[in-house]
This record gives sequence, structure tokens and C-alpha cells, in this order.
Amino acid sequence: MPTPSDKAVRHWFVTGASGGLGRHLTEYALQRGDRVTATVRRPAALQDLRETYGDRLTLETLDITRSPDIDKVIGKTLQSAPVDIVVNNAGYAVVGAAEEMTVEQIRDQIEVLLLAPMLITRAFLKPMREQGGGRIIQISSMGGQIGTPTHSSYHAGKWGLEGFTESVSREVADFNIHLTLVEPGATRTGFASALRYTTESTPYRDNAVGQTRRYLETADESVFTGDPAKLAAAIYDTTRHPNPPLRLALGSDTYNAIHTALTERLTALETQKELAASVAFAH
Repeated sequence: MPTPSDKAVRHWFVTGASGGLGRHLTEYALQRGDRVTATVRRPAALQDLRETYGDRLTLETLDITRSPDIDKVIGKTLQSAPVDIVVNNAGYAVVGAAEEMTVEQIRDQIEVLLLAPMLITRAFLKPMREQGGGRIIQISSMGGQIGTPTHSSYHAGKWGLEGFTESVSREVADFNIHLTLVEPGATRTGFASALRYTTESTPYRDNAVGQTRRYLETADESVFTGDPAKLAAAIYDTTRHPNPPLRLALGSDTYNAIHTALTERLTALETQKELAASVAFAH
């Protein structure tokens, strides 16, 4: 029996496909003859692709913060055909100081960036195991490896997704199920225009939080170097690789930022070597 990556026509399940990277991935897979079930909030956003590719594109309206709806849509999708590749792409960012964020903002951010991908991943593990394998692509961010002011809840979600994915990848490796964390940098996807801001408070107005907020409020995506079409192609290529990477850093800004962060962490760790050993019971 051919593995999912060997199939001539594969079935993708992509969340947050209305625009940005999700749309680019959906279109790229369709162009190469695959079939896609795309979850969207606005079906009309992909109507042009539906007219071009017909029945190879299925549109499902889904709010990923509603777990009963997740189960319903995935169940319906699996009834139509086995799914070979899952892409957890839906997301956004709350911008502001942690102190400024409301409980509702924090909860919704974690539900979208972490809880929903966890639930969707879990729902596909059994069918993928039973069909002999599959691919799960988690759209993380360089923000899954570094931390910046104003994005504390966003980082909590992405860092959590990275830990969850690394753990699950080791649980299911024997079943030919591969998980990959995609870590894009600044990409021209319209993401900046979809940022949600906290109500600004006076103490944070002039420090690093306020400075970052000001930059993001006036950010011009034309200076972003990431081409979403090229990201989509790179992600697609990993799904054809027999041994895809656990992490895929896409963008020079991503590479440089993560390299710096990991180097700094390793340097700090080395300074604690003797202290780490000192807390053991005496022989």
C-alpha cells in the first residue's frame, strides 16, 4: 500500500484558508493536482478557487474556538475521503503589555494558537495511524523560539505548540506520521493588518511595549521579505520528503533571530553547569 506522501492525489485539510499563507498553500496544492478541504470564516474568500478547481476544493465554515464544530467538520471531512496532510494555519496576535490584556483576550489567543491545533491534531492521529501514515504541518513562527515585548500571549501559544508538537512527533514516529513546525519570519500575508491591540495604559506608553506598538501600528508590509508563495512551495516540498524536518525556519530574519536566541540560551546554560551539578545529593 502506498504511503500518503506517495499518492498521486493527496487530500489536504487546511485551517484559516481565507487569506494569507493558508490561501497560498491551498492554491499551491490544488495547482499540483491535490484535493483540499479548506476551513474558512468567509467562504466567499475562496470562491474564485472553487470556480477554478471545482470539486477538488471543499469549503467548510469553521470557528476553531468551538470544539464541537471542530469535531463535526473533521468527521464530515473524513467521511468524504482519508486526509493525508493537515495544516494548522489559523491564527492572529494580540498586541500589548501582559498587564493590559484582558482574560478574554488571553483565553481566545491560547484557544486559537494552541488548544485548537492540539484538538485538530489529536482528531487526525487515529485515522492517520490506521491508514499507514500522514503529515501534520503546524504553522508556528519565529515567535515560537524567541520572545518580544507586546506578544506575551502569542508567544505562550506558539511556544506551547512547539512543545506539544515535538512531544507528539516522538509518540507517533513508529506509525509513519510526521509532524513539522513551520517557523516563518515577516511575510507579506496581511497579518499585520489583522493584529488586535490591547487598550494602552500610561505606564507602558514610552517603554519597549509602547515603542513596539507604535512600530506595528505603522508597519508597512512592503518591507517584509517573506514571499508567501515561496513559503507555500517550501512547505509543500517537505510533504514529499520521506524524512521531513521537525522544524522548518523560513526567512533570513527567522534564521538570524533563532540563531541568536539559541546561542544566547546555550551561553547562559554553560554558566550554570557547576550550579546545576551542585544540587545533587552528596555521595
